Amino acid sequence: MNAKLKNVSLPSENIKINICGSKSESNRLLVLQAEFPNIAIENLSDSDDTTVLKKGIKVLEGTVNVHHAGTAMRFLTAYFAAKKGADVLLTGSQRMQERPIEILVNALRKLGADIEYVQNEGFPPLKIKGKNLQENEVTIKSEVSSQYISALMLIAPMLPAGLKISLEGKTTSLPYIEMTLQLLKKIGVTGNFSGNSIEVSSAKNIEDVRMNVESDWSSASYFYSLVALSENLQVTLGSFSEESLQGDAALAKLYNLLGVETIFNTSEKTISLSKKSIQLPDSLLLDLTNTPDLAQTIAVSCFGLGIGCSLTGLHTLKIKETDRLLALKTELEKLGASVHIDDNSLNLEKRQKINKGIAVETYQDHRMAMAFAPLALKTEIRINNAGVVSKSYPKFWEDMEKAGITCVFDDSEN
Repeated sequence: MNAKLKNVSLPSENIKINICGSKSESNRLLVLQAEFPNIAIENLSDSDDTTVLKKGIKVLEGTVNVHHAGTAMRFLTAYFAAKKGADVLLTGSQRMQERPIEILVNALRKLGADIEYVQNEGFPPLKIKGKNLQENEVTIKSEVSSQYISALMLIAPMLPAGLKISLEGKTTSLPYIEMTLQLLKKIGVTGNFSGNSIEVSSAKNIEDVRMNVESDWSSASYFYSLVALSENLQVTLGSFSEESLQGDAALAKLYNLLGVETIFNTSEKTISLSKKSIQLPDSLLLDLTNTPDLAQTIAVSCFGLGIGCSLTGLHTLKIKETDRLLALKTELEKLGASVHIDDNSLNLEKRQKINKGIAVETYQDHRMAMAFAPLALKTEIRINNAGVVSKSYPKFWEDMEKAGITCVFDDSEN
């Protein structure tokens, strides 16, 4: 399914949109709920990734296919390894079978896990036989993916002596590790993160607890982009908190640099976004080590605003749903941009024009589709394989329509 996007007229009134629960919080809580069934979860994400994990974690024997869901692959690898009696083949899409998992598997094997590679060494599919893991200390490289670390933290309560994790290297996406730790604490599990060491205690039982998932800040980023690219669009999003566990809540500060003001409505648990008049920089310089999922949206926003950007801390993007750095360069240059990338950064030069009628490839990557959609405020564009948004935000195109972006879908060849 492809989508042809154009801006007919922006709504004159403040539009209100309710974004579903955070995928990151939901997936962590589902693993914890599998360990402690007396956890109740409200506002669970309706994303494909969360649906896949929710279904897969209940399968203790047979094949579990996570498709494109990288978080599910990492979290379930650890969960099944520590779940006595589990005997599963954990697999995914062709792209998932190209995404490395050796660092996590090596760490689990050091704890005593029984995991075998079925095809290529270091990559899924994995044959996992769950057992009681007796070791309680492990060292892991921390510069590749924070999800490996969170996966270990989430199974720590299942281990008889808990788990001490020593981190090697510069830790990437630090807020996601902090999120995991805070969720553990909220359900009553003791944990500590100090320096390069994380300790999480064992827990056989916890008290009944009800967890409410905050809406997804990553999904909110596309509305920040819309407001930034508009003349006077006003959007209210629910439900969000100024005291968020999500690292991507940094959006409020980052997009302030692009002329978007954020007002937190505490009593209503909403945020209101509006355009403010500022002098934009010629080029935006940002280190996104802690928020790499925002890179695509910010780069496209800068391009649409006619300014350059230099984004660093992007080394994890090459092992996502696609090589996001290369994909960004390719699609932005089709639109008229000049982009330079290396393994850790992206540099976008200040543009002179936007090419019209371009079809943006999404590479089976939900964030490619959603990051480029706000450019419809500047020019008519086409998003190929638009249905890929269901991975994290199934109602995305509906909400774009509310914001004044018309979406005409067809099933023609790309």
